[in-house]
Amino acid sequence: MIKKINHIAIIVPDLDSSLSFWRDTLGLTLTHTEEVKGQESIVAFLPTGDSEVELVKPTTETSGAARFLAKRGPGLHHIALEVDDLDEMLMRLKEKGVRLINETPVVAAGGNRAAFIHPESANGVLVELYETKAG
Repeated sequence: MIKKINHIAIIVPDLDSSLSFWRDTLGLTLTHTEEVKGQESIVAFLPTGDSEVELVKPTTETSGAARFLAKRGPGLHHIALEVDDLDEMLMRLKEKGVRLINETPVVAAGGNRAAFIHPESANGVLVELYETKAG
């Protein structure tokens, strides 16, 4: 059911200064940035082989991403695991008593679907389950 690590997300207070490290210093290529209104953030994608580094900047002060940044500061935000069938995976996790942030999928960047597992159920790590439009 899990296909691969789709991306690793890093929460940042400023995209431009973060890009100066990830793009300009490390040499990763920025493919695009996108505002994800439903998650109140702007994201920048930098491919790394078969996965991506995703830089996440909150666009409001009240979003979950903004609260995360205020509490923990910049750094690793979540790991996204690409799945074949998000609905089926969520059903399996609910049956096993896994605490979910999203009981049903939400629209993610690029119109893909996503749902988050609460860190309490994943050894302190925020895990995103990610289903691409291509399946």
